[in-house]
Amino acid sequence: MNKVILMGRLTRDPEVRYSAGENALAIARYTLAVDRRFKRDGEATADFINCVSFGRTAEFAEKYFRQGIKIAISGRIQTGSYTNREGQKVYTTEVVVEEQEFAESKSASEHSGYMNPAPAPTPTPTPSAASADGFMNIPDGIDEELPFN
Repeated sequence: MNKVILMGRLTRDPEVRYSAGENALAIARYTLAVDRRFKRDGEATADFINCVSFGRTAEFAEKYFRQGIKIAISGRIQTGSYTNREGQKVYTTEVVVEEQEFAESKSASEHSGYMNPAPAPTPTPTPSAASADGFMNIPDGIDEELPFN
């Protein structure tokens, strides 16, 4: 069985490319900093794990993942090799992501100082936005902006 489960923080924004052809496939690559359980000389250490995701998973990463956020992933380890420009064989190891999700709330990320961009202001509902039954009216088309359907 080849199954990996990791939780850590993104070291940078995902790098997303699209395959050529009429059915272009999104391919996202990012590095996850995963804290080690034990400290070395009193200092926390981390492993930096290369990850790759494809299709809708990659599109989700492109849209919602930013440097510093904490995510949890599951997938499988894949090894490979290629010959670089100097003619040397280079061996690679990466996690092919099958599932990914946020591991902390957006506000927790912001309070920990890991989020780079300032969040877009969200409109606060006015009392007139609530209907007579006490529930706020949700505008049409908002479901297109949600990360889940």
